[in-house]
Amino acid sequence: MKPKGAIPAGFAADADGMLLIGGRRADDLVHEAGDTPLFVYDLAMVRARIARFRAAFPGVELHYAIKANSFGPLLKALWQEVDGLDIASAGELRFALDAGADPRAISFAGPGKRDEDLDEAIAAGVVLNTESEGEVERALAIGARTGVTPRLAVRVNPDFEIKGSGMRMGGGAKPFGVDAARVPALVKRIIAGGAEWAGFHIFAGSQALDADALVEAQRATLALAASLAEEAGAPPPLVNLGGGFGIPYFYGEQAPDVERVGQTLMQELSNRPQIVGNTIFAIELGRWLVGECGVYLTRIVDRKESHGKTFLVTDGGMQHQLAASGNFGQVVRRNYPVAIANRFGRDFEEEATIVGCLCTPLDRLADDVVLPRAEPGDLVAVFLAGAYGLSASPQAFLAQRPAREMIVGGTR
Repeated sequence: MKPKGAIPAGFAADADGMLLIGGRRADDLVHEAGDTPLFVYDLAMVRARIARFRAAFPGVELHYAIKANSFGPLLKALWQEVDGLDIASAGELRFALDAGADPRAISFAGPGKRDEDLDEAIAAGVVLNTESEGEVERALAIGARTGVTPRLAVRVNPDFEIKGSGMRMGGGAKPFGVDAARVPALVKRIIAGGAEWAGFHIFAGSQALDADALVEAQRATLALAASLAEEAGAPPPLVNLGGGFGIPYFYGEQAPDVERVGQTLMQELSNRPQIVGNTIFAIELGRWLVGECGVYLTRIVDRKESHGKTFLVTDGGMQHQLAASGNFGQVVRRNYPVAIANRFGRDFEEEATIVGCLCTPLDRLADDVVLPRAEPGDLVAVFLAGAYGLSASPQAFLAQRPAREMIVGGTR
């Protein structure tokens, strides 16, 4: 038997043992959507996260990193509640604009922006988080050619990283951003080139569960932003402090104490250097906002035994849930929280491995987990599916059916 992660708080079953998502029966949601596989996102859970952030970080802007989940109805609802959207491609720019976002509240990061991407972003009026001197020169040239003033920030590669983060985005040689030592000269070039100076984007890492590590990263980021601004002689209008707040996917993990992180940041900001006294500060979050709101529902199509081991074969899999399969950054595969949706909360009766429908041994949704006995037709629920599910998965692999998506809990 292998342990699985803890199911997030807020999920329960009705009297029949059917999982409720946003107060709705999972089987009713599948019927309404038309079939499985299906992602369901509970908007009420997202709004509760936003309210928690606002209480912990008063006066700090909240930006949503749409790479976590770009489902149109969810993105449209989120835009009504946050201060900015952070994108990483021209395709995501179109998603943001389709959701009704104000272009001036959109920032565009990513190390491989093509000229046409820069052209589209500059024309729309979004902030470019520039990743190199070469990108700045290309943006300035496009502005000169089109007569549109580019809005340019600098993405900084800091000399530090968030300790214990699941994905380290700063510190040492990185394809992301400009090494801190070269930033002041680049800021001066942006201003001299006639662009609108927009500030700094400093993202040290993601999926951090240690509040102390987040506190230290934010403290170092604030100090670095002030130091770079002093050297450049240019106060930054906005500093994106990054995000990195993690959620507990696996057995034994604990969520970070974001209230303590917020309390410390408020103290640091109250005593910040004069050069950043009028700067707006933002925190960019993705999975922390939407990760726990999502459930992936997939139907068991076969039950089989092999060498004494039980396999439950579903109509979904890693083509929709690469992260849950263990193939999106895990070094040692561990189990996401899973359950049999129509026997939610029932006693465990057997050990089984849940696999998808793809012809590859990589397609596993859970290894050797204990569950109520399940049969073909039953629904498997994979939790923590709101972030980096469909948006981070090889949907075209083997040309399997696409997953459906829907939101619940959308009314106030």
